[in-house]
Amino acid sequence: MLAGRKGGVVVSRPQAVRADLEQVFRSAYPRVVAVAARVLGSRSEAEDVAQEVFLTFGRSAVPAGEALGWLSVAAAHTALNHLRSGRRRAVREVAARDSVTSVPDVADAVVTLDERRRVRAALARLPRKQAVALVLRHSGLSYAEVAAALDLSPGSVGTTVRRAEIALREELNRHASSE
Repeated sequence: MLAGRKGGVVVSRPQAVRADLEQVFRSAYPRVVAVAARVLGSRSEAEDVAQEVFLTFGRSAVPAGEALGWLSVAAAHTALNHLRSGRRRAVREVAARDSVTSVPDVADAVVTLDERRRVRAALARLPRKQAVALVLRHSGLSYAEVAAALDLSPGSVGTTVRRAEIALREELNRHASSE
């Protein structure tokens, strides 16, 4: 917000929003939500993340040609931040426990929810670049798109994703043996 004075009172004016925001929003929104949902496991939380990402993008100077990559990375980062903060994790787990009683096979539902929780927690412990590369690649982005989004060479994307998968597996094994 920009501020000015009018009659001794501070008046706020909104920052200018990019002219191409609506067009970029319409074309990129599904991908941004998909990336965030891949990390969070919740479409409604992913839509919240998408709103945050597009608000930031709307005030940015990111060139329109780089928007999709920037938005995808921002969605992954923002979703990982939500995971790491744990603000919403408690609400999600309570809601999941409440909904388990309506599932025909409660044991399967509990195991599935626990596995997802473990994977998300392990993902949040990975180095940020590895976690983002893994999320973007498994969200359907091509190697070239991941490379452009993370400023990597296309040849190094496979190595980065593979290392992330190994690190994720090690994190899962490390924490499984301590439980």
